[in-house]
Amino acid sequence: MAGEDFVRKRQPGSTMTCRTSENEEMQRRPEGERSLPSASNGRVDVDHVITRKMQLIAEAEQLKPAFMKEVDSHFTEFVNSLVAKSALLDSSSSLFPDPCSEKDLHKAKTLRAPPEHGKIFTARRSLLDELFEVSHIRTIYHMFIALLIVFILSTLLVDFIDEGRLVLGFDLLVFVFGKLPVVFCTWLCMFSATVVVPYGLFSRWAQGYSSSSHRVIRSIFYGTLFTLFQTVGLGLGSTYVAIAYALPPASRFIVILEQVRLVMKAHSFVRENVPKVLSSVKEKAGPVPMPRITQYLYFLFAPTLIYRDNYPRNPTIRWGYVATKFAQVLGSLFYAYYIFVRLCIPQFRNSSQETFNLRGLVLCIFNSILPGVLILFLVFFAFLHCWLNAFAEMLRFADRMFYKDWWNSTSYANYYRTWNVVVHDWLYYYAYRDFLWFFGKKFKAAAMLSVFTVSAAVHEYVLIICFGFFYPVLFCLFMCFGMVFNFILNDRRKGPIWNVIMWTSLFLGQGVIICLYSQEWYARQYCPLENPTFLDYLKPRSWSCHVQM
Repeated sequence: MAGEDFVRKRQPGSTMTCRTSENEEMQRRPEGERSLPSASNGRVDVDHVITRKMQLIAEAEQLKPAFMKEVDSHFTEFVNSLVAKSALLDSSSSLFPDPCSEKDLHKAKTLRAPPEHGKIFTARRSLLDELFEVSHIRTIYHMFIALLIVFILSTLLVDFIDEGRLVLGFDLLVFVFGKLPVVFCTWLCMFSATVVVPYGLFSRWAQGYSSSSHRVIRSIFYGTLFTLFQTVGLGLGSTYVAIAYALPPASRFIVILEQVRLVMKAHSFVRENVPKVLSSVKEKAGPVPMPRITQYLYFLFAPTLIYRDNYPRNPTIRWGYVATKFAQVLGSLFYAYYIFVRLCIPQFRNSSQETFNLRGLVLCIFNSILPGVLILFLVFFAFLHCWLNAFAEMLRFADRMFYKDWWNSTSYANYYRTWNVVVHDWLYYYAYRDFLWFFGKKFKAAAMLSVFTVSAAVHEYVLIICFGFFYPVLFCLFMCFGMVFNFILNDRRKGPIWNVIMWTSLFLGQGVIICLYSQEWYARQYCPLENPTFLDYLKPRSWSCHVQM
């Protein structure tokens, strides 16, 4: 009872204390939080809460641009600082030179500095893998899938109306990928030769170089053998197979692109390891450094054209990721099939019935922009993203920067650097920088011109062999418009309007490529020549072919 009396006496005081603390807490709260009127039954007014929530959302939207601008500013400063520190570390050796005589200093000034260290590999994801985690970007991917479904439905309905039944054949795919056993045997021979010959020649040269009394002659001899293998063994051999066996277009693409890839990889292997041997012999640093055959084999399969003894590796293989990427490659293949069936073949099948004129050419180019752009997206997505990521995952290759955000480019210079980073790295380190190393840094324009010429020539060579005719449309676009746009739309162009101009010119270029090459393909089919001369092979057939159907 005494306890109960004590509790009763304490209740009023405790109630007043709680109320006082609640009032103090309300005073400490912001004005918006303590002005929540309650209804008569004690519940908070819902309308007022919704109104206050909308006000907070509006204030957050107003703060968002300033916040993002501030974050971007700090991020830019951080990256610039990081680059500056990296450059400082690279030049640290020149800040603290070893003491030497005045004669040695003069000799060092007259010598040309060797090329800098090449590409640094680091573990990073592909850009699309990161972007697809954002629901807004993933919706764009879903839109392309929906467009594929529309193409399939369109083809099935038209075939059902014309034939009275569903036509599920894929005659075009069967034709373009014909003679696959010949393709596989050719690839196996090319790959085996690339494993044995470059590694064997380099090993023989390196092991006897230090003890040789005629090092220059030895280097010239083995260098000549390697060049002959590159040009005759890989070059002429696979080209002869593609032409002699009359491989269809897609099969020829497989053979020729593998030929180019293996040539570039063999060059990178030799180019990266020869300086190591020369440096080791010069410094007398013991045994000559020799890469293991397993390292060379890994490089031949790895999705890079720059050789390193070791690459950053992931700890595990995600086989579900690999299956997804190969499924996306297969889906892209069928996507391209329906694009050609619905948008290209109906347009160009009867093009030879009309005479070649300016009006027809202009209409053809603009009608070819849509399929051309879709094919461009598919090539990028299927090969540069899915195919390379699938092999990278199987090999646990951690550096997945096969491309950058080329779609944001405001200049063609940036577009060329970011569209295909794998090939750009090879051209930059082994064509552009080696050119400057041999001829000096005063010839940067000549170095850029040489890189453009090599790239344009290789692209045109691939198309000549794969299509079976000479029609240098892509070469002219590369060397004429590509070079001009590279200097006009340079890195100083930063505004959004330049991105619009870049995309417009890219659309037109894809329309020109699809239109002219398709017209020439069908002209060669409809207007064959019985006894063609050499000039007949060089002259475009579409300019003079006119067939009455």
